[in-house]
Amino acid sequence: MIRHRGYLLLACFAVLASTGGLVLPLAANPNEQYIKDENPVQEAEAAKRGVLWVLDFKFLPPRPITADIPGRGRRVCWYMWYQIINRTGSPRTFIPDFEWVTHDTRMVYRDQILPSVQEAIAKEMKLDSTSYYDIKNSVTIAATPIPASLPKAAPRAVTGVSIWSDPNEPNPDDDEATRKQKLALPKFGDSNRYSIFVAGLSNGWVPDEKAKGVVQRRTLQLTFRRLGDKFALRASAIQFQPPEKWIYRASVTAVRPAAPGK
Repeated sequence: MIRHRGYLLLACFAVLASTGGLVLPLAANPNEQYIKDENPVQEAEAAKRGVLWVLDFKFLPPRPITADIPGRGRRVCWYMWYQIINRTGSPRTFIPDFEWVTHDTRMVYRDQILPSVQEAIAKEMKLDSTSYYDIKNSVTIAATPIPASLPKAAPRAVTGVSIWSDPNEPNPDDDEATRKQKLALPKFGDSNRYSIFVAGLSNGWVPDEKAKGVVQRRTLQLTFRRLGDKFALRASAIQFQPPEKWIYRASVTAVRPAAPGK
């Protein structure tokens, strides 16, 4: 894997601009990370599944945002901005599965589709009406295959956002018993060490040896650390802890038996 940090790219652009070779672009975000596979298309002869492909993943560390969620009230949610770049030579469908796993409180949180939070994110990012609809969530980004980027052309990135809301926060209509139960459970803010697992960037998978009908997908693991206490809810407190890892991890995707002769 090759990781390009934003400030390294900016430095390269600056050198080229000073020699007249390139017009200097807008400043890149120094927290931006780019996970790029050196060989995005490989023959998968050992698995007898044809071609193994991998999509590039560019992202910013998770950051908090406060928004109103129907039925839940005003909540502090977390989101991660990302872009998908396809250098495999053919359109690929990205069916994402984002999971936030805490290493200290041992909780698992799944990405959620929250239109009101997505709208608040667009406002925070100061997107215009056209750009707002270019931001995909985990459902809409799977509706259209990611277009292939030509080798010598500018990358055709598709932008998405994953969103997490703490299910252990009480809702306004919870009864007293449910509210008391939720208050006793760990919260997002209680964790300082966690990983976000991103499945769907590759078509690689293997059968799960322990669970029939379940597969393990080739999954990207990104590890983060939060500096400060849970009251310091700011984007700069979340730091990516390289390197990234590729693992095979159990998925909720079910496998149907193949038809006879296939």
